[in-house]
Order: sequence, then structure tokens, then C-alpha cells
Amino acid sequence: MSVGLIIAAPTSGAGKTTVTLGLLAALRATGAAVRGAKSGPDYIDPRFHEAATGAPCPNLDAWAMQPDRIRALAADGEGLLVVEGAMGLFDGAPPDGRGATADLARILGIPVVLVVDCAAMAQSVAPLVRGFAEFDPMVKIVGVILNRVGTPRHEAMLRRAMRATHIPVLGAIPRAAEVALPSRHLGLVQAAEQEDIRAFLDRVGGLVGAHVDLGALASVAHPIPFAVTGPRISPPAQRIAIARDEAFAFTYPHMLNDWRQAGAEISFFSPLADEAPDPAAEFVVLPGGYPELHAGRIAGATTFRAGMARAAQEALIYGECGGYMVLGQGLVDATGARHPMLGLLNLETSFRDRRLHLGYRRLTPKGGPFAGTLLGHEFHYATTVRARGEPLFAAEDAEGNALPDMGLREGRVAGSFAHVIDGEIRRRTRKAA
Repeated sequence: MSVGLIIAAPTSGAGKTTVTLGLLAALRATGAAVRGAKSGPDYIDPRFHEAATGAPCPNLDAWAMQPDRIRALAADGEGLLVVEGAMGLFDGAPPDGRGATADLARILGIPVVLVVDCAAMAQSVAPLVRGFAEFDPMVKIVGVILNRVGTPRHEAMLRRAMRATHIPVLGAIPRAAEVALPSRHLGLVQAAEQEDIRAFLDRVGGLVGAHVDLGALASVAHPIPFAVTGPRISPPAQRIAIARDEAFAFTYPHMLNDWRQAGAEISFFSPLADEAPDPAAEFVVLPGGYPELHAGRIAGATTFRAGMARAAQEALIYGECGGYMVLGQGLVDATGARHPMLGLLNLETSFRDRRLHLGYRRLTPKGGPFAGTLLGHEFHYATTVRARGEPLFAAEDAEGNALPDMGLREGRVAGSFAHVIDGEIRRRTRKAA
């Protein structure tokens, strides 16, 4: 049976990702069996977890996934599971915070280690931690990692204050500029684009391993309840071709596993390498990613473009977010340059005037490749200059408010800015398991 714990924090920006990666790398260096998971809808951080552990990293989304799905994904592996939280521990979707990292602690029954950014505090760490520890008895905080500690004197003050909480300090990590990671508009620069990823992991693993009691950390983990869940999203076809490279990197492994378990055959191709999808594919997927950073190469990828034109006559084509933009007529990059895209949908998008679109979405197909209501999320900065055609989804936000229809469909081609996570789940309270 696997055991697990959650790395959470009072707020975003406390250093959860860096601390989690350091823990994963340091534990692996000891020879321990360790793997990572990520709370919520995130395509980027899981790839760093995989680089640190050599093991698959699932997304565990307490808003969009059934508890049994979450338990099955968490239990699918050996050794210690370290779950990286998202935002603050109790922060989730409106109106009541459903989908927060705390929900994962309740569903999985595993404890929380709280990472506290101590750069601008001393004795105040104690009431902060005590407040989080006492807020919900179903969310058990079993240890604290003090992060961004300034000096040995600062560390001593923090540890002395923490004695009043009776919650053990598992480590105190000093401020260290050498473990910073570069970011862009959707988060960290992808792991596959980091030329020195192994050197970074060695640095952060060394830093965290030197300042955290790894044995004490592992000892507070709890068993993960075993669960079995079958495929949730049926494959739209038997033979599926999926674009995969730095421009099209945003796919959820659990969805691909659903399709494989249902008997689908999945192949991959790279538009940036000017590859076409498998001619035998019956369903072609352009996932999200960063096509805006590679729009010129995509526009000039003649083999890819010809292959997609053929596929539009013989197969179903589906695009999510960045893939949806590539299905359109043109994409304007951040400099104002327009690049011709595939022209399979009457769509024009732009990054010249960026605007954030963010939130969970409940999606009811009006056609296209999927059946049944879906849950997903939207996270992008692109603006829609023109979108004409039949909509793909009726949409609601996390509070059940109706949104404008999303996406387009034309013949065999469909897409939208939404990323599908799972099939519809029943409504439940935040404390349900």
C-alpha cells in the first residue's frame, strides 16, 4: 500500500513547487521510492515532478474528479506519494472553495505539511500555523517547513515561536536565488525546455535535503486508501493521433489512460518537427500549449499542414486552447505579427492585447466528438478577434452561472478554449469524501 502526504501553504507564492521538487529530488537521491502528484488543473508542474522522480505524476482535481477517481490515481504506484497543493490550503473555486487542496486531504485521508514563507515574519509564524491547524479537524497538519529563512538568528526565533504550537518543524530552508525557475504567462517555463533541468534538480535537492529532516517527513505520511475506477471518458475513435511537442504539451495522462483502457490505439506526432498525423488515425487532437511562441514555425510546417488538411476530410479533429487557435484562420502574436494557421475553423485569435480568462467550466456538448456533460477549466490570455460557426459547448462557471457558448465546430473539426478534465461529477459539499 502507498503512503502519502500533501505539501501545502497558507498562500500562493510561498515556494511550494520549489520545496516539493527539492523533497522529491532529495528523497530519490536516498534511494527511496517516491512519486509526485499535483492538486488541480496544472499541465506544467507535473512534468517537473516526473523529471525529479522518474515516475508518472497524476493531476488530482477535487473540483472535477470523483473521489474514487482521485483515490485510484493516488494509489497507483509504490512508495511515498508527495502531493503538491495549489494556491492556499483552503483556497478553491467560488463560492465555497470546492476543489481546494484541503479537499484532497479529506478525500485521501492523508496529512498536510505546511510550507510557510518566513521571509517577512518571525514570532507571527506561530499564530498563523495554529490558525491553519485548528481551522478544520478533518485536515490534519502534522509538520511545518519554514521557507526563505534569512539567518541562523532568524531561524532560531522562528523555531522558538513554533514551540507553542506543538507542531514539529521538519526543516528550515534558507533563501537561495540559485533555485529560482524562469516563468512565462501560463506558469513556469516547461521542464522539457529547461536545458539544465537535471542540474537544477540536483541543486534544489541538495538544498532541501540539507535543511529538511527527510526521515521525519516520511514518517508522518499516512496510507492511501485503495480504490478502483474504470474509464471515465470514452475514446471518440479507435485510432487516435495526438500532437506532442513544446507547442502542444498540455494533455492529461489520466484521459489518455482512459482511452487506452477502453482499447484505443494512440500515436503521437510533432507539428514543430513538421510531422503529419498518422494517416490511419480516425481522431486527431491538437492539445493546448504555447503555439503563440512558435507560430511562425507552425505556419511554415508544410507537411503538418497538408496532413491536417487530409485528416479534415477523413477523420475527426479536435483542438483545445492553443490547439483550437491553430485550427483557426490566423494567430496574431505578441509583437502584432499575424501568422496563417490551418484555416479549418472560422476563427482569428490574438496575443497582441492579452486578457486573462481563468476558471472551472461545466461543458455540455452541442455536437462534436464528446458525449455527456464534461468538467474542465479555462486558462489563457488570448483574445478572440473573430469566431463564426456553430458552438461546441454550452458552458457554466464554477458557481453554475451561464456563460456564453464556447468553441466552434464545422464539419469534422471542433475545438474550444476549454481543457476537458473529466466527465460530470455529482454536486457535493466541501467536506464530502
